[in-house]
Amino acid sequence: MTGVGARDKDSTNRELRKLPSVEKVLEADDIRPEIERYPRVLVSRATQQVLTEIRRQISQGDTCPSRTRIFSLIKQQLSRIWPGFLNPVINGTGVILHTNLGRAPLSTRALDSLTSLAGSYCNLEIDLVTGKRGHRAQEAEKLLCALTGAEAAVVVNNNAAAVLLILVALAHDREVIISRGELVQIGGGFRVPEVMEQSGVCLREVGTTNQTYIKDYEQAISDRTALLLKVHQSNFAMSGFIHAATIPELKALGAKRNLPVVYDLGSGALLNTEDFGCKHEPTVQEALVGGADLVCFSGDKLLGGPQAGIILGRSLYLDRLRSHPLLRVIRIDKLSAAALGTTVKHYLAKEAVAKIPVWQMMAATLAQLDARAQAITKVLTRAGIKTEVRDGISMVGGGSMPEQGLASKLVAIEPKCPVEDFALSLRLATLPILGRIDGKHLLIDMRTVLPSQDKTMVAIIKEVSAKTG
Repeated sequence: MTGVGARDKDSTNRELRKLPSVEKVLEADDIRPEIERYPRVLVSRATQQVLTEIRRQISQGDTCPSRTRIFSLIKQQLSRIWPGFLNPVINGTGVILHTNLGRAPLSTRALDSLTSLAGSYCNLEIDLVTGKRGHRAQEAEKLLCALTGAEAAVVVNNNAAAVLLILVALAHDREVIISRGELVQIGGGFRVPEVMEQSGVCLREVGTTNQTYIKDYEQAISDRTALLLKVHQSNFAMSGFIHAATIPELKALGAKRNLPVVYDLGSGALLNTEDFGCKHEPTVQEALVGGADLVCFSGDKLLGGPQAGIILGRSLYLDRLRSHPLLRVIRIDKLSAAALGTTVKHYLAKEAVAKIPVWQMMAATLAQLDARAQAITKVLTRAGIKTEVRDGISMVGGGSMPEQGLASKLVAIEPKCPVEDFALSLRLATLPILGRIDGKHLLIDMRTVLPSQDKTMVAIIKEVSAKTG
């Protein structure tokens, strides 16, 4: 009995001695790509974790795996723990403004502005004429006024912050009147009423979910009323027996009772969406012409710029926002300010459709998308990957134009392995690819794949298919 135990211990030790040291693993050519992708310390930790688990398994009677298998386990461990740093991805989901994928991609010129600005000092808060301190994002704000005709502008870090600033500065400890049909929930579970409550205002809900008239607002006005708020239903749609008060109606009432009218427009369209085969989306210009005293919207939705909260309107109210202490907490950073200014310049130069990726995607024709899809399908089929072109529908997304789709072309891939495993492998690729699963197929919508990514995407799909097939 003792002899058997000794032999078992010797066998175990022999298997343990086959394990490479952490340093030997880190020096191996097979692990070099991981060290280039991850900091060396992370690869070292993953190696230690894998080797510890292998030692445990050997102590229970298993044999030492091959070096190739050990390297594979380390790579899998890194993929599980670090599925991706903040890196580019290929968006094949068909959602143009995909909130989880960073919403609007920036234009080439906006990217250039970041590159030139990030490595040097800049005139972030200095007036170059006087040499004295100016205010942040002053160039972007002046450009926005030039584009929209607004008297003044204030830019903060996102639209929720813009709404919060407006309410805190103009309505703290007072009432804000809003239609029940506009108490929306935005992305991530955040609800407009909750954002408003954080500002210290009292909500005065009027009308019903589907029917709110201007008389409902008028009857609710009291000495405690601070402003009239309208929120665009940008992430859902109602139909049937519905009615909502218009901005001109609210403006007339506000002027009569000396109350400002604030319009949370959300998506921030500056172009006519009907020109792209969609229903009409209220534009910033229309909101201002209609009489809204303040209009706020996002910078990274239909504007096609960086994350930002943009407030436009009358100087009388924007001066109060600019002087409020909360502005420092939610102010925009220098890189976002630079990218925003460059994005607005595209509109002023009448080149937004040609230069801004969001509008390029919206304007892409079916013939263009089909040509790209056919070319990709041809290459993948030649590589032995079962692929076909399908018709599909793209969505704008990002809380913009709900229930409105754009006809598109899809690349449908039927992998040899389970489609869920194939989709996971694509998501964990060095340049992740995200698509939609439909039965046995992975669908890639060509409208949201940047044309410059086509060849790279094909190479990744071929590589993953070879490994999983």
